[in-house]
Amino acid sequence: MFSCIKGKELTFKNLVNGEWTSSESDQFIEIYSPIGNCLVGKVPAMTKEEVDFAIKSADEAQKAWRNVAVNKRAEILYKAADLLIEKADEMSSIMMREIGKDKKSCESEILRSADYIRFTADTAKNLSGESIPGDSFPGFKKNKISVVTREPLGVVLAISPFNYPVNLAASKIAPALIAGNSVVLKPATQGSLCGLYLAKVFEQAGVPAGVLNTITGRGSVIGDYIVKHPDVDFINFTGSTEIGSRISSITSMVPLLMELGGKDAAIVLEDADLDVAASNIVAGAYSYSGQRCTAVKRILVVDKVADKLLEKVKAKVEALKVGNPVDGADVVPLIDMKSADFVWELIEDAKAKGAKLILGGNREENLIYPTLFDNVTTDMRLAWEEPFGPVLPIIRVKDKDEAIEIANKSEYGLQSSVFTENINEAFYVADRLEVGTVQVNNKTERGPDHFPFLGVKASGIGTQGIRYSIEAMSRPKATVINLNR
Repeated sequence: MFSCIKGKELTFKNLVNGEWTSSESDQFIEIYSPIGNCLVGKVPAMTKEEVDFAIKSADEAQKAWRNVAVNKRAEILYKAADLLIEKADEMSSIMMREIGKDKKSCESEILRSADYIRFTADTAKNLSGESIPGDSFPGFKKNKISVVTREPLGVVLAISPFNYPVNLAASKIAPALIAGNSVVLKPATQGSLCGLYLAKVFEQAGVPAGVLNTITGRGSVIGDYIVKHPDVDFINFTGSTEIGSRISSITSMVPLLMELGGKDAAIVLEDADLDVAASNIVAGAYSYSGQRCTAVKRILVVDKVADKLLEKVKAKVEALKVGNPVDGADVVPLIDMKSADFVWELIEDAKAKGAKLILGGNREENLIYPTLFDNVTTDMRLAWEEPFGPVLPIIRVKDKDEAIEIANKSEYGLQSSVFTENINEAFYVADRLEVGTVQVNNKTERGPDHFPFLGVKASGIGTQGIRYSIEAMSRPKATVINLNR
């Protein structure tokens, strides 16, 4: 369908204890581009024994790293941010070939990651502990003071996804490092070239040997092994709810921070600015072909304005550019054929059950054309399942309460949007939605990165966001001073 994006085939090694090493088995995993299915590069298929060495190296290195002053750790992060900016062009070219995202979006992700790393260093330098007087609790005198500091947890296992291979790796690595942890990065196979390149940036910035190690390999060989490893003290995972549930079910006494799936709803009330709603919904639903956990994945619109909204959404979907990311297309081939097949199943199910196909509903290999359905009902899979593709259902409701009810019946609870010109209505809806974040008159999205970011129900565990991530990957420690009075 598409010709391959030009570029040399890359063979990357893993960073382990300060050395770039291949696997002793001499086995590699080949990574093929979603554009033209050409070989982009290869990464080592590590064995369990090699994983052991990487994690144990991180465990040993952390003992010294935890004692490095915060301002020294911050200097390394500032340097890493500067290097990311310097290497943005080369990195974005690799990213475009590896995951099929357009060059502008790739560059934006890298620059945003640099900002994230820099802001993480700034934030850590301004975090402080506290002292708590004992006599503030009934029955105690002024002879006790608790000095509360924050301690690193140890070895952080960072597992990043394919769709934001730099940003969602950096947002795990930077807070973990600044808190005094060591990190073992396991990038998604599709996206691992970007992840290993990012590790090289941190190494060049001065991260000591063993403080940041990387692991690549086949999930069937090392997947369960790494998350159950006894020297892993914290797991930070972004990916599917299915895999997140698997991780949480096989780990024991290890704290987790997880960003999982979503079925984010855009709720449109009758007093909404429909132009604002349509623009945000289409941008939120179809950018990078909907391969985002925070993509708008369904519209819940009040009947009275449904026809008008449909007209405006349709016009904007028709204007989307479809094709090759090299040409700056909005809708590009999905990451692989398996993903496209799943989206196609949802489309076929909606058609069979009577949904009205407004646009799209066709494909070429792993390219799904932007698809819009009206009159989707709650007996259709598309009303509930996360497509991770460019298909958007419109569900008509009689009022805001029905919209809230349908939104909350989802197993997911990442984000929702509400579009209304009435602030009281906005708060009415927001207060009742079972999600981590409600966007008012905006598409569902992540950021700014110092805001809290979290999911409830099947959408995640714990809270991310720069300060929140630092706190999640550290713990309070109380030293109680007993005074002789």
